[in-house]
Amino acid sequence: MKIYTGTGDRGKTSLFSGERVLKSSPRIAAYGDLDELNSVMGSVAAAMNDDHQAQKEEIQAIQGRLLSVGAWLATTPGSASTRFLQPFTEAPAKQLESAIDRMNESLPELKQFVLPGGHLSACLAHMARCVCRRTERRVIALVEAEDGSAGPTETMQHILVFLNRLSDYLFVMARYCNHLHGQEDVLWNGSID
Repeated sequence: MKIYTGTGDRGKTSLFSGERVLKSSPRIAAYGDLDELNSVMGSVAAAMNDDHQAQKEEIQAIQGRLLSVGAWLATTPGSASTRFLQPFTEAPAKQLESAIDRMNESLPELKQFVLPGGHLSACLAHMARCVCRRTERRVIALVEAEDGSAGPTETMQHILVFLNRLSDYLFVMARYCNHLHGQEDVLWNGSID
């Protein structure tokens, strides 16, 4: 398979649903941020020690979910192509909630703000959390631009909840990565001096 096609040389790309749009369109920006998020999440898993295989597999499963989200973002709502997409329900967000609760059981109660830091995997999880928040904002802007006062479709609502929950997951994952690697959270002392 040839990687370069030349079809995007004039600043346009094709959506999954077939339309050609500018690479600067809100839809492309949203799934571009999603792709960046997926890449940073892969970095989190890569930075974890080999004896944390279960956590790596959990992250890879979430990365697969992000590919499903990307397919929905790359498809114009209401197009015939949506019938080829895997349904996106509330189940992925519920799975994240379960994972958050499971990790939190091993962590000390948080009584101060946490600075991004500690083990490399924790730092990368914090970066992923920031990219996730930006992605969420982009998707909200896309939904607002396309759906306006009608609000998001049921699928897009599930995607928005998933992204919101994912940023929570990544915060807890950052703390959990420090815990797994025997490092304490880097706590903010409250001083700006």
